Amino acid sequence: MTLQTRIPPSSDSIEERVDAVLRRASLEEKIAMMSGRGFFQQFMADGGVWGASPYQAGARCDRLGVPAFYFSDGPRGVARGQSTCFPVSMARGASFDTDLERRIGEVIGIEMRAQGCNLSGAVCINLLRHPAWGRAQETYGEDPYLLGEMGAALSEGIQTHNVAATVKHFAANSVENARFKIDVQMDERALHEVYLPHFRRVIEAGCLTVMSAYNKLNGEYCGENQTLLTDILRREWGFEGFVHSDWVLGVYSPWGAAAGLDVENPEPVHYGDKLRQAVESGAIAASVVDTACKRILTVLFSLQAAQDPLESYAPSLVASPAHCALAREAAVKSAVLLRNEGAALPLPESAVIAVAGRLTDTINTGDGGSSRVRPPYVITPLAGLQEALAEERVWFAGDETDPAAAAASVAGADAVIIVAGYTAEEEGEYIPGDINLGQVSDALPEGVREASEAANTERQGGKPVGGDRGDLGLPEDQVALIKAIAAVHPRVIVVIEAGSAVIVRDWIEDVSAAMQIFYPGMEGGRALADLLTGAENPAGRLPFTVARDAAHYPYFDKNADAITYDLWHGYAKFDREGLEPEFAFGHGLSYTSFNYRALKARADKDGGLSVQVSVTNTGECAGDEVVQLYVSAPGKLAERWRKQLKGFERIHLEPGETRSVFFTVAARDLAFRRNGAWITEPGAYGIHVGGSSAPSALISAQVEL
Repeated sequence: MTLQTRIPPSSDSIEERVDAVLRRASLEEKIAMMSGRGFFQQFMADGGVWGASPYQAGARCDRLGVPAFYFSDGPRGVARGQSTCFPVSMARGASFDTDLERRIGEVIGIEMRAQGCNLSGAVCINLLRHPAWGRAQETYGEDPYLLGEMGAALSEGIQTHNVAATVKHFAANSVENARFKIDVQMDERALHEVYLPHFRRVIEAGCLTVMSAYNKLNGEYCGENQTLLTDILRREWGFEGFVHSDWVLGVYSPWGAAAGLDVENPEPVHYGDKLRQAVESGAIAASVVDTACKRILTVLFSLQAAQDPLESYAPSLVASPAHCALAREAAVKSAVLLRNEGAALPLPESAVIAVAGRLTDTINTGDGGSSRVRPPYVITPLAGLQEALAEERVWFAGDETDPAAAAASVAGADAVIIVAGYTAEEEGEYIPGDINLGQVSDALPEGVREASEAANTERQGGKPVGGDRGDLGLPEDQVALIKAIAAVHPRVIVVIEAGSAVIVRDWIEDVSAAMQIFYPGMEGGRALADLLTGAENPAGRLPFTVARDAAHYPYFDKNADAITYDLWHGYAKFDREGLEPEFAFGHGLSYTSFNYRALKARADKDGGLSVQVSVTNTGECAGDEVVQLYVSAPGKLAERWRKQLKGFERIHLEPGETRSVFFTVAARDLAFRRNGAWITEPGAYGIHVGGSSAPSALISAQVEL
């Protein structure tokens, strides 16, 4: 199935087409366009495998010739067929590369179209408040500015190919296990300054649709929260697209339509007849239905009428060589070199390598939930190293089942690579099978839960998978393996596969080098070999703060009924409390070195800032640097973050090359929230530019506003 059909050229405007449908459609037909349909039947027919088919997700009226939206996830590629599997979003957040993310968005848009879909759930920008969050891998990091820039780039790329992008989950969705019940409490400042600005950025970049979150916000489920969906999203931000629910348990009453939820997915459980009865009884105004349909149809007709960048979207484009090459580029650009004592990396050209750990030859592209992608192949770390160095120079020394035997097997190796971290069993979407259908059995049609559980039994031996992490460190057997090998070999490199921060204090000083590659996608093994051998220079930067002690993170309870979020998490919390992180936000090493100088900053006429700085590659090899701009507000009218990311740019420099980098910060982005208004405080603003958020990595200036 491919979406090749376009609306024929017409002199009528989109608005006129929408009005014509609304004039002719009955109330039942209008309400039918406000829900998905056929999902449960299709899911059972597909054996409980999420993404095996496109899912109808709103609109469609055959009598009036209205087509449907067909939905597919997800953040690391299209959750259909055998699509290109990119590194997870958190990895791409570590790239700090919006151009790369926009190109990935284009590939997702192309592969969506080639597989019969036109509504993408790929743009996940929920804030990483705590690294235990099970779906951390699906977002870009702990900082609102980074989330907004990366999400906007992905959205723009997807929509280039006339696929509607969905930004999700709106809002405050940062706990997995309790997501169906938890009530997130927060005040106006925390909401508007920390948990919403990235959503506003993506909306203002033109993202056409929004998916509501499962959780409650200040006592009201997000899918029927009028403050979120109408007062903020539409009245304050001016959003004109449509809002649809998360799957199955995303709304609990027809009132969601009046609150601003236009589409209930995947079936009309609470809309459909219940919404019709509410309208006919006068409990909900008929204009609510008309308004929702106008939003849905306007987006649908606009996409259908637009000219495509490509002449056709053939199935052969899915996982094409060019797309797979982009997955490899993304994996290279995402890897973060955390530690490199004694220049342990890159490996010598003639190096003989021992590899250890069960994850060395495990296909490990991320969780098994709605973001799961099934690519045509996956290159594991062992396969990538053997391909790059020849099999005779790379051998498997053993795994965690017998650390002593593995340690004895590394003799004669020039270096030892240990791959450690997590899989879908330790973190990810909390699921009974390949799809999260909720934990309330009576909410599901007969047969659906059985199909889901059957898929789970086949894939994971019946064990539940995913959910929030129970421990922020590596599993004990992996630590034992690292320590055993480090005790007998001087050159040990640990490669971490994980969706967010991993506490490494108990072993990091025992090893020569450490690199986090997250879940690196289908080409991850080749990318890793490129990085370890020096064919590529690592330049990823941490999109989160790595603590030395789990107690330094905010309070987290994966089973909570209610929780309060404040202004403080991540590097803002560490700065405020004077905590020393293991690795700062923005940290990442390189095989070369960079110097910053000539920082200049000035106030603009509109109350914003203009900043420039010069960066020189002072090392002996070419490399990328991520130039980061942080701004400190005066903080006299209200307590503010000690510094906050307000700009970044990834640049490439040859040895000895100098480049000037320019930033602008709008006045609005310097303000804080009070009583429904944004206030820009007068006074001295600190300007800090460098290669990470660590004070030692920054040069500073002041500007008076």
